[in-house]
Amino acid sequence: MDLAPELSGVTPVEMRSTLSRFATGVVVLTVGGEHVHGMTANAFTSVSLEPPLVLCCVARTAAMHRAITSAGHYAISVLNADQEHCARHFADRRRPEGRAQFDAVDWLPGRSTGAPVLTDALAWVECALEEAHEAGDHSVFIGRVLGAGREESGAGLLFFDGNYGKAPAQAGR
Repeated sequence: MDLAPELSGVTPVEMRSTLSRFATGVVVLTVGGEHVHGMTANAFTSVSLEPPLVLCCVARTAAMHRAITSAGHYAISVLNADQEHCARHFADRRRPEGRAQFDAVDWLPGRSTGAPVLTDALAWVECALEEAHEAGDHSVFIGRVLGAGREESGAGLLFFDGNYGKAPAQAGR
């Protein structure tokens, strides 16, 4: 491993290539109502249990950024291993805009926010936007969890080195 003494000068291409070696889960962020929109993401994690907080990171140039800041709420659907088509759909910039982008997937409106929650997702979380922090070319959105749920079993969808994969299935608790 070659560690340069100076850590500056990493290009966006180098950064993306390096971080592609970190396996992540795959989620679809959604906003409902007037600003309905969906987006595939892998920058999502829990922040706190008390109070229940999660975060997601979204490019400030993305339509999802405008949707979350305008609506003040969002939902996260954690994709199962059989939902690669959903991940690809919501990552495709050629998909329809508005409510029509959800015609290609099964979903239900979230109870707390009305944001689309993808059917058959392993887990889902609905959030009120608590804080937004600028960080480089992205914003870190911290959401207060208003509602959450999970399936009892199933394999997760992973993203690693530019490819989708499958996490082992786990039986319910």
